[in-house]
Amino acid sequence: MHIVIVDDNTVNLLVMEKILKSANYHSFTSMSSAQELFDYVSIDDLDKQDHPPMDLILMDIMMPVTDGIEACRRIQRLERLKDVPIIMITALGDSMKLAEALEAGAIDYVMKPINKIELIARIKAALKLKYEKDWHKENDRRIKHELELARQVQTSVLTPAFSNERITISAEYHPSSELAGDFYAWYRIDENRYGVIVLDIMGHGISSSLVCMFMASVLRDTITRYVSPEIVIAELNRYMSHLNGPKQMIPYYFTAIYLLIDLKENTIEYVNAGHPPGFVQQNGKTVASLDQGCCAVGFFDQLDVQMSKMTFDPSIRIFLYTDGLLDAIDDSKTDTIDSLKGVLEQYSNLEDISNGLELSDLRENQKDDICIVSIQVHE
Repeated sequence: MHIVIVDDNTVNLLVMEKILKSANYHSFTSMSSAQELFDYVSIDDLDKQDHPPMDLILMDIMMPVTDGIEACRRIQRLERLKDVPIIMITALGDSMKLAEALEAGAIDYVMKPINKIELIARIKAALKLKYEKDWHKENDRRIKHELELARQVQTSVLTPAFSNERITISAEYHPSSELAGDFYAWYRIDENRYGVIVLDIMGHGISSSLVCMFMASVLRDTITRYVSPEIVIAELNRYMSHLNGPKQMIPYYFTAIYLLIDLKENTIEYVNAGHPPGFVQQNGKTVASLDQGCCAVGFFDQLDVQMSKMTFDPSIRIFLYTDGLLDAIDDSKTDTIDSLKGVLEQYSNLEDISNGLELSDLRENQKDDICIVSIQVHE
């Protein structure tokens, strides 16, 4: 712990140095003016991110040129210095001056003549406060680093865009925080069939992302093994039942929409498990809403899953999304579904759709994860 003493009176400096040494505080630096302090911390270097050793400042209020109160204000304006505690040393009994010093950022004060026991007690309290602030800052940095690593892992398991002569699948994904509860994936099952799923875990943040990663770990095997939408959703519900367990007070659940697209038969089999409806478009017009199926996955041990099937003509577009998109549109006070349909019918690629929805503006007050999946079936 390093202490900086600032006082224009040499005698006062000697007295405080002696008191610090007697209390086994041997790491300190003495200065005779606020300017020396400013030079010591490079106060005019706004790009500087750190500061020299300094865990506490003992500073006299009454000093020539720049007094202690103004020096305190300037120190507190810098992000890199604002957590350094400052104790004012004063011979003034003016309560207004003391109040001004505390408002400027000082955490405490000591009256002259200096009482050794009082000074040491206040120093110990200030250094304890500094230690706790430093601990919390370091802990916050560690948590942010771990969250960023978790975000990178979560993002890395999202399926990359896919395209061939018959089908193009892509997505736009905007988590509301470092970790998200939305997830999408698509798998080529055989030469003609593709499984596409979008799911939205309840809530957002760490808990939902952990459930999301658990489900992501079983999706490929579940979809490629069972293929059929009703069996896939039932199997995912079984996994959620195991995850919830008998002692789970609030069960985890997610909404989902799973499509099995057959390019040979020109059919879509799907189950919508409590998810916002997907849209099927032909020639720029919405011709079907994918809104049939069952309740959200994880609510009950057994689900009554109803699969729906539709045929399509070559050259269609399918749009899937999560409710974060509807929430964002609704907050902008527009007719949610009609507005979304209108934009989807007007534009063909995700970049144009995002611009049409003014998604960059909507994300400024984003409260939930936003995910959009676009599927284009070519002739």
